[in-house]
Amino acid sequence: MKQFGLIGKTLGHSFSKAFFTEFFEKQKIDAQFLNYEFDDISEIKDLLQNSIQGLSVTIPYKQTIIPFLDKLSIEASAIGAVNCISFTNGKSIGHNTDSYGFQQAIKPFLTNRHERAIILGTGGASKAVEYVLKNLGIDVIFISRNPKKENEFSYAEINNHMLNACKLIVNTTPVGTFPNNDDFIEIPFEFLTNQHLVVDLIYNPSKTMLLQKAEEQGTQILNGETMLKQQALKAWEIWNK
Repeated sequence: MKQFGLIGKTLGHSFSKAFFTEFFEKQKIDAQFLNYEFDDISEIKDLLQNSIQGLSVTIPYKQTIIPFLDKLSIEASAIGAVNCISFTNGKSIGHNTDSYGFQQAIKPFLTNRHERAIILGTGGASKAVEYVLKNLGIDVIFISRNPKKENEFSYAEINNHMLNACKLIVNTTPVGTFPNNDDFIEIPFEFLTNQHLVVDLIYNPSKTMLLQKAEEQGTQILNGETMLKQQALKAWEIWNK
């Protein structure tokens, strides 16, 4: 039986295990998908030596896993984050399918109004989102708890001018994920309009508090479910090359 799995810290409500278990049953594939919870990424060393066909990687290890891998795909190297690992001739290769999943999910919703975007968060998922948006010709700025770079701002700095200039907002943080459904990032929602698109990469709950508050302003919203399914199918394609 082929072995696949997900690496993360807290995986009790993970999408990947349920998705691939159902996928294997429907396709009559003799394989299993397991969760591997690590308190520290260094614990991955033993797992990488096992006979596993493929691994997914989630928060908080999409960047810290890189030094443990033998090689990166061109895209993963450019993004600086890995969410998929394949194995070829005993070598571990890091890929990024988040970028593919995000592009497939957001493509039908983009218009010429979305020239500039605000990305909430600066973790591994934010790097994939930035990569996609820049390739689509969309300028991005980041909102961070500890802004360090030129295009980074604090949450307190989000104002009506920023929201008027940036009609696309993407949350890449875990704030509002089940079971903390009532949590949300404080932004001045009153300045959102029906010209805005707010995307939350969270899929559980399907409508986070951030999306609910945006929708109350007549704003178009999108959650992370389509992205997750698309990135998972892309990972499966990579594992079976």
